[in-house]
Amino acid sequence: MNIREYAAYSCGGADWTQAFIHAIDDLRAQGGGVLTVPAGDYPTGSIRLYDNMTLEVQSGARLAFHQDDKAYPLILGEYQGDVLMVHQSCIYAQDARNITVTGYGTLDGQGEYWWEKVAKDDLPHPRPHLVCFHRCEHVVLENLTLINSPVWTVHPLRCRNVVCRGLNICNPYHSPNTDGIDPDGCQDVRISDCTIDVGDDCIAIKSGTELTPARDCSERIIITNCHFICGHGGVVLGSEMSGGVRNVVVSSCVFYGTDRGIRLKTRRGRGGVVEGVQISNLVMENVVCPFVFNMYYGGRVAKPEEKYYWDKEPHPVDERTPQLKDVFITGVRARGCTAAAAFFYGLPEMPVQGITMKDVIVEMGDGYVEEAGMMANSPDLRRAGIYMRNAVNVDLRGVEVHGAEGDWLVADDSVKLV
Repeated sequence: MNIREYAAYSCGGADWTQAFIHAIDDLRAQGGGVLTVPAGDYPTGSIRLYDNMTLEVQSGARLAFHQDDKAYPLILGEYQGDVLMVHQSCIYAQDARNITVTGYGTLDGQGEYWWEKVAKDDLPHPRPHLVCFHRCEHVVLENLTLINSPVWTVHPLRCRNVVCRGLNICNPYHSPNTDGIDPDGCQDVRISDCTIDVGDDCIAIKSGTELTPARDCSERIIITNCHFICGHGGVVLGSEMSGGVRNVVVSSCVFYGTDRGIRLKTRRGRGGVVEGVQISNLVMENVVCPFVFNMYYGGRVAKPEEKYYWDKEPHPVDERTPQLKDVFITGVRARGCTAAAAFFYGLPEMPVQGITMKDVIVEMGDGYVEEAGMMANSPDLRRAGIYMRNAVNVDLRGVEVHGAEGDWLVADDSVKLV
């Protein structure tokens, strides 16, 4: 089926929303199929897909999503772990199976409209994602160019068996909260061969907050053969991680100009366990800090006036206490790093447990520096070595730090090496 067959519903080509609705209704009536979008510009509102559907956006085709709140109906969804009414995403599916969005065309979220509303604090409801799959199974998103997303670009939420392959994602560096790919409470996710250049985290693995009513663990996630350019973090775990993150592999990726390379961010009150993280064969250049594992992240909900969140003294361990354990890092080359070679800061009552770094070489350089761990009252780090607090069972064999000001390892008695 070709969307051009429904051109009569396109208002002379000015608005293809009804054309997509009618075409998808016809596909749904026959149990699914392929909707082809040939070369050309297609201004449209939100597009919703259903079981057994493929949306093929061919080379030269551009879906230009309207800059108008009314083009995105309000639905019950989640944003940053909160359950609330949100604008339906530009491309959306819910409770569906066998969904593919493919082709060498472009999805343009035209997000400037939404970014300006953020700056004016004029957002009664959260912005639409460019692509969101909610409680879907067997989802494929491949080969497309995705630009100017209103907020997170690709958001698989509570999905299973997700493939993101060959994507080119580009959002301006100043665009707020425009993460690249954010699997959220998902299982069996494969992200490969993508180039991501965004205004926030390139990939952020999430699993809800302490305020999310139902939290699913994000697990069995593979990220490989990707290129990360700019962004606050290359591959990030959290900060929404109350449901846990488990069994993650990051391999054969290049990071250029991201603030951080691999990052974990969590804090007291959030709970959840991050474990079984395997990181290998990475190249990083001009990254402020290659590895940041911080259990004192500020972030949403944390109240700076409450000592519980920032206190460096131990607190009782309970379901609100986050855990980080079993992280293996090998075969990493990083150069031009400015803040620290690595930053690991656990809780005194729950140290980071089991960090292995082997065959890791970091070269420090001069340039832009900010708080490496994004934590209140963090140490002033500039060209520091590996900075560690509250970490046990730490194995640092075959690790080299060149050009650091001071010791290559900055640790105290709270760190236990093997």
